[in-house]
Amino acid sequence: MSTYLRYLLLPFSLLYGLVILIRNKLFDVGILKSSSFDLPIICIGNLAVGGSGKTPVVEYVVRLLEGKRVAILSRGYGRATSGFVLADRDSTASSVGDEPLQYYHKFKDVTVAVCEDRIKGINLLKDEHDVILLDDAFQHRKVRAGLNILLFEYVKFSRPQFLMPAGNLREPFQGFRRSDLVIITKSPFQLQKKETENIRKKFGSAPQIPVLFSYLNYQKLRSAYSNEALAPKLNREISIHLLTGIANPDPLVAYLKQQSNNVIHHEFSDHHQFSLRDISDLVNAFNDDSSINKLIITTEKDAQRLLDASIKELLLDLPLFYLPIRVMINESDRPTFDQKILNYVSSTTRNR
Repeated sequence: MSTYLRYLLLPFSLLYGLVILIRNKLFDVGILKSSSFDLPIICIGNLAVGGSGKTPVVEYVVRLLEGKRVAILSRGYGRATSGFVLADRDSTASSVGDEPLQYYHKFKDVTVAVCEDRIKGINLLKDEHDVILLDDAFQHRKVRAGLNILLFEYVKFSRPQFLMPAGNLREPFQGFRRSDLVIITKSPFQLQKKETENIRKKFGSAPQIPVLFSYLNYQKLRSAYSNEALAPKLNREISIHLLTGIANPDPLVAYLKQQSNNVIHHEFSDHHQFSLRDISDLVNAFNDDSSINKLIITTEKDAQRLLDASIKELLLDLPLFYLPIRVMINESDRPTFDQKILNYVSSTTRNR
């Protein structure tokens, strides 16, 4: 968005912010009601629209809670269905959304469900599960989660942030005070102490909330369609055609440019539903590339939207791989993060 347009939209952002402040105050004083539940409810959300790295953090918490009966409840952004839907082997990105489908494919012992009415979803899941993770529900204040994990993308602290529609903040920054843990995501692997101190100062109005740092760890390439296909090792001579439909592909692009001299980025908006035309254009660009060694790489989330039979037919014979990522909590912060979650789950379960 251009700076000129952003400033034109500022009056609307002020009006939007006023509405959000009033809404939050009505919840705070109890005029608008929030529902609590007698099992651990962990909300993982953010203040900004998209791009903060919720999916790998949800996956981190799932792994941390191994042995518990975990359910992930999401709204299912971008799905063509409505109401409560359980993910199963027949699910598609259209029926449950790309992120829930990714969770379902990755964690066979975890229940994945979508429902725009989170209270209804929790009530349908609570009797059979020990813990429910709410994916992207920090602003869904009709539910009072027992533990709120709030994410902020590291790079956003280097530039001014505005409320929607001038920017991408869903609510004013001070909304972070409702959280129990703040995670700064996509940080550099090595951070200077001064950098962490400067960012932590921004949260100084609530010193009781731990502000922790994390970074992304890129895993080995995996075939989008075959478990038997051998993942190639990247090198400077491989030409990469990168297909993305995520909110912020910049860290991924930067990582791949460290691996290859030639990265051609086919970029689409977040949760974009790839059309046959989109994929045909990608295939044509790939075939026109004269490089001897070349690959198509996408994200794990985007790969969920490439499973449609007609799209798969166009790509099946091409070297298509996705690049999984994991979030790594900084070594000094990891005990605080892990123990906060484990203590909460343990104490809440004990009191049921």
